[in-house]
Amino acid sequence: MAKETIGFIGVGRMGQPMASRLIAAGHPVVAYDVQGQALSAIAGKGAETASSPAEVAARAEIVMVSLPVPAAVHEVALGEQGVAAGSRARVFVDLSTTGPRVAKTIAAALAERGITAIDAPVSGGVTGAVKGTLAVMTSGPKPECDRLKPILEAIGKVFYIGPEPGMGQMMKLINNLLSATATAATSEAVVLGVKAGLDPHVMIDVINAGSGRNTATEDKFPRAILPRSFDYGFALGLMTKDVKLCIDEADALQVPMWIGQAVKQLWLYGLGQGGPDQDFTALITHIEKWSGVTVGGKPAKR
Repeated sequence: MAKETIGFIGVGRMGQPMASRLIAAGHPVVAYDVQGQALSAIAGKGAETASSPAEVAARAEIVMVSLPVPAAVHEVALGEQGVAAGSRARVFVDLSTTGPRVAKTIAAALAERGITAIDAPVSGGVTGAVKGTLAVMTSGPKPECDRLKPILEAIGKVFYIGPEPGMGQMMKLINNLLSATATAATSEAVVLGVKAGLDPHVMIDVINAGSGRNTATEDKFPRAILPRSFDYGFALGLMTKDVKLCIDEADALQVPMWIGQAVKQLWLYGLGQGGPDQDFTALITHIEKWSGVTVGGKPAKR
């Protein structure tokens, strides 16, 4: 039995491996990206290409998007040449991180065109996208989410968060706030230890054997910070955007976020010091500069 054609808009660092996994699972994929190089790369893996989001939506009933910022998702969904202008699309699946309010706005506007919006943000980074181990957080009408589940399982483990638009986005923002907090707090702690004369490699080993271990100590420090490669694959500007979106939602719901506010300020500091395109693991370099130490490099002989 032939697999359903999937439209996929945004085939960059995250989108390309996700679209590739859909192709590998047997789905015909019609792709679009503003970057010609990205579009050529996915075409080389078997995707057909389109010249606009509207054309994608004229050739596929299910259209998935993976885009960096909420404004881009809004334009792709509702712009003049957006998915809403397509003649065939019936389901819009947003794999990006846009925040609940943008998700609700898009869902309401698409519903007027007979298109069901599902927010399905993902967590796990580029590595998870390549391996197909992402956490996929879906929200929207349950029958539609259930129908999409076997398709989305090609890219990761699917969780149903709830029936309302934006619930998946809220879950993603909470997840990313915790991830950002772990990275920021661990960066400060390790810089403190190095300033006091401790070996950062030994510190990470001890923390990972003890109660302080977290996603930063288990993965980000060994992979990209201690070797000083700062190449984890997620921009500091995007992490800052996600933290800000989460705090904005907390403010709207009148939930105090004392720790979250402090975390936001540290990420904004890193953004101001190094710009949005630096890898998010480079946050530690700005704490190092302030403190007058350098973390990592070759481990000391033990």
